[in-house]
Formats: sequence, structure tokens, C-alpha cells
Amino acid sequence: MSKARRQHRIAALLEEHAVTNQVQLVELLEDEGLGATQATVSRDLDELGAIKVRVPGGETVYAIPEHPVDRIAPEDHLRRVMGDWVADVGCSANLVVLRTPPGSAHVVASALDRAGIEEILGTVAGDDTLMIVATEEIGGESLAARLRELAGL
Repeated sequence: MSKARRQHRIAALLEEHAVTNQVQLVELLEDEGLGATQATVSRDLDELGAIKVRVPGGETVYAIPEHPVDRIAPEDHLRRVMGDWVADVGCSANLVVLRTPPGSAHVVASALDRAGIEEILGTVAGDDTLMIVATEEIGGESLAARLRELAGL
């Protein structure tokens, strides 16, 4: 099975089902005869720009935003993601550290990467912690202040 075909099916499955985790998505693919590992599904979700969104009842499910992955995301999208997922913002020199609920750092990192903020050199996401490298011109303190404002903190 080609990567493009698998990703197309993943996008369709996310529209058809309330997929709450990657294991569930692997099982849905298997039900269609499309074997994939959890690691492969994780990479596919990232490449598709999938994010987790809260649905009525409080559960979070995977969804693919309406705008393409290679297009710069609008600021209102970034504000929503930051407001929903960022719990704390800290900084040191040209580094900013964001804390999120467990399993959510990649959602914020993807939104920041796609936001096209010139002052951000890059992001590294763990499970519940995200490190952002700021340009020397802006520094960590100024970028942290901007990110706090976006997150409503």
C-alpha cells in the first residue's frame, strides 16, 4: 500500500469515526485490510496536520484542519490551539518551554510550526513539554510574552 493511499484512508476514517487514539486508528486500518504500525500512523497524522479537538461531552478526537498543511495557519487557529492546550509558559535566554496536558505537546508544536512566526527557529515536542528556540533578535522572554498572550495566560 502506498503512503498516499494510506494517508487518504486515514483522512477519510477521521471524518467517518470519532478516533480518540492512534491504536484505534491502526485497528480501523486493519479492518480495511491496510496494515500499519502505530509509529507509521503517528507520522501520517503529523504529515496530514491532524490535531486533537474536543467534541461535545469532553472527549478529544483527531481531526484534520480545513487549511492545507503547507499553508500558513491563521492566527485565530493558533490562538484556539494555544488557549486549549497550553498550561504554562517559561523561558531562558532564547528558549521558551510550554507545558501541556499529557500527549498534547505535538498539537501545539504543529500549530506553531505552521503559524509561520518568523521569530521561531524551531520546535521540539515531547509528551507534555514543548521547547521553542527563538531568534536572537527577539529572545526567549519576548517570545514567551507573545505566546502567553496567544494562550490567554
